[in-house]
Amino acid sequence: MATILGIETATEVCSVSLLHDRNIIAVKESAGNNEHSRLLTPFIHLVIEESGISLSQIDAVAVSMGPGSYTGLRIGVSTAKGLCFSLDKPLIGISTLKAMAWQVLHHSGENTAANSNTLLCPMIDARRMEVYMAVFDWNLKEKVPVEAIIINEDSFREETSHNRVLIFGNGSEKCKTILNGQNNIYFIDDIKATAKSIAVLAEEKFYNNELENTAYFEPFYLKDFIAGKPHVKGLH
Repeated sequence: MATILGIETATEVCSVSLLHDRNIIAVKESAGNNEHSRLLTPFIHLVIEESGISLSQIDAVAVSMGPGSYTGLRIGVSTAKGLCFSLDKPLIGISTLKAMAWQVLHHSGENTAANSNTLLCPMIDARRMEVYMAVFDWNLKEKVPVEAIIINEDSFREETSHNRVLIFGNGSEKCKTILNGQNNIYFIDDIKATAKSIAVLAEEKFYNNELENTAYFEPFYLKDFIAGKPHVKGLH
């Protein structure tokens, strides 16, 4: 009977959940931009207070490990590592894209009995026409590894030849115009990153002792961070 604190900050969503005995018993989240540093710590205290379980009673901290926002990932991972060190609890890292794909498996509009030929493609916005994406089958087995790509009209030609492809996440909206003409491509509009799926997927890793080395754990950025050049008069 594991109790796992889940943290999700890889996208615009700031989300914290608490899983106890296979059920999510508390969750706090906001989809406002650039709120992670302000909301993450209060959300952690709120889910702990709501659940009636103290931080010392949790068994592990699970964190969304990316890819995603550089700043968001830094905030989430540093907070998770700080909790693990202070509480002497293990850290579990979960792929952001896999956690988003898990949500589709439990989406009320999807019939899990008839989807052996369905592929799941979560997308996270990487600015301009680039997205972070991966492709999973209905058992969450990775079919196309995580990559940063620019979507074009030939994307998914191979995948859609024998399968239908479900595309979702905050990077999918800008791809609709390009991909809507393809057969076997379908978009799901209401799938966002959430700490609920992070905690659920972390439970299996916890029981399998698939834990991170807290001291050396780093987010999966996929791309190097490039700071913008400040546009201030007099600076060159």
